[in-house]
Amino acid sequence: MDPWSTALLSGFVLITLAARSYHAQLVERPNVLLIVLDDFRPAIRQGYGDENAITPNLDRLVQTGYHFENVFAQQALCAPSRNSMLTGRRPDTVRLYDFYSYWREFSGNFTTLPQYFKQQGYRTHSVGKIFHPGASSNFTDDYPLSWSSPTFHPQSDPFSNSPVCPDPQDGGRLHRNLLCPVIPERQPFHTLPDIESTQEAARFLREARNEPYFLAVGYRKPHIPFRIPVEYLNQHPQSKFQTVGNDQRPYGLPSVAWAPFLDVRNRDDFERLDVPFPYGRIPEDFQQRIRQHYYAAVTYVDDLIGRLLAEVKMDQTIVMVTSDHGWSLGEHGEWAKYSNYDVALRVPLILVTPTLPTGNGMKIENVVELLDVFPTLVDLAGLAPVPACSKQRPHKAVTCVEGKSLVSLLINTTVDRNHEEQWVAYSQFPRPGIEPSVVPSSDEPKLRYIKIMGYSLRTARFRYTAWIQFNPDTFKRDWNTVYGEEMYDHLIDEQENLNLADRPQLQLIKDSLRAILQAKFP
Repeated sequence: MDPWSTALLSGFVLITLAARSYHAQLVERPNVLLIVLDDFRPAIRQGYGDENAITPNLDRLVQTGYHFENVFAQQALCAPSRNSMLTGRRPDTVRLYDFYSYWREFSGNFTTLPQYFKQQGYRTHSVGKIFHPGASSNFTDDYPLSWSSPTFHPQSDPFSNSPVCPDPQDGGRLHRNLLCPVIPERQPFHTLPDIESTQEAARFLREARNEPYFLAVGYRKPHIPFRIPVEYLNQHPQSKFQTVGNDQRPYGLPSVAWAPFLDVRNRDDFERLDVPFPYGRIPEDFQQRIRQHYYAAVTYVDDLIGRLLAEVKMDQTIVMVTSDHGWSLGEHGEWAKYSNYDVALRVPLILVTPTLPTGNGMKIENVVELLDVFPTLVDLAGLAPVPACSKQRPHKAVTCVEGKSLVSLLINTTVDRNHEEQWVAYSQFPRPGIEPSVVPSSDEPKLRYIKIMGYSLRTARFRYTAWIQFNPDTFKRDWNTVYGEEMYDHLIDEQENLNLADRPQLQLIKDSLRAILQAKFP
């Protein structure tokens, strides 16, 4: 374990013990409801301050409980981020950067978050998209190791990427569009995936049982395509969405950092725009409509969360809401994840728990990671704490985590304020080359094509990223071969528009940040 982690862990011990006394006093064997959204930036009005958001149900959770202001994913891509969060291990430990390998066979037989609860006598159930379905979870969502019963996948889900979108520009004919408002009753199976997931989760919650439960509900929205009930657009008129003011490539951005949003380009309605690859600008009207549909999807899923929470016994249940990563709505000229920017990595983390006193809207500003979800939920439930992995041998232990419990912050928001260097989030993203490409995809490169890894750290003030040589056969890094650097100062540039990596007067700061990053990923 590195010196920072050691110091941080030692500082947590007494506070964590105090937290466990709260558990005993307030509730024993609490249920756990983990809600995971897809491509969901912190588009929430209360606490997170997004004035475009209409999120009354998430607002109530924020006002009741705790919310973390600066939470960052480990990779801005679904399968790697989810496997990292659910195993408590970094992508470099799981060795998954795409969608095509199962960690138990490829890296190690690592215990997962739901598996740990199952081993403690919890009934575990997965609804919708928790693990990314497919090879990265053994085509079973890691059942039966993680779950007490097979995962529920909505029967309407496979049609999300089918031509099911009525296109007003083509006489209402069905297309594979990005913008896809629909009437659910006229869709395949007369419904939509997230509606089905809510119904299944509600059914599970109504079941009588003797043991506590760990229920994970994964909503598909606001992930593209924006296949949502048409009525939610009425709450978000297009006129309220103007340009964001930074919809161009940041000055000094290395080409290797650019994400050309290939999945968006692949949609029928977008293809008609004939936007030049890779840096062409989307027409203003279509930009506004993308934002409109994104926020309508957010309100849609917020409504479903409200219906789900109506079935939850809140005085007996830990409720956590988060996302796998964020999504860009034109910031830096991008419309995707696939990068190391804050907008692609930052997610909400909302927590309401009967095992601690009511949060009453408490905001925690420390920089934390999705890796911290696993040990935090274990601590809040009063289970035996998960040991920290050895930094030198994170592949060896079956049950350990590379994150840390955040319970100390819930009890004392000033903990370690004098040691802010300990609150750092580390992320990464792979590239097949230094220029944006379609084949191989520079957004979603398969492992064998990865030649460059962008390692990034986020402190309270700075984000620093180094794009370095990476060997996909040996998983070795070469810090002597750097293809680009980025450094953004959030004190003056919250949107990360001005790359300061080449400023001579900031060389010492950049060198210190690089040294921290290189020590983490030698």
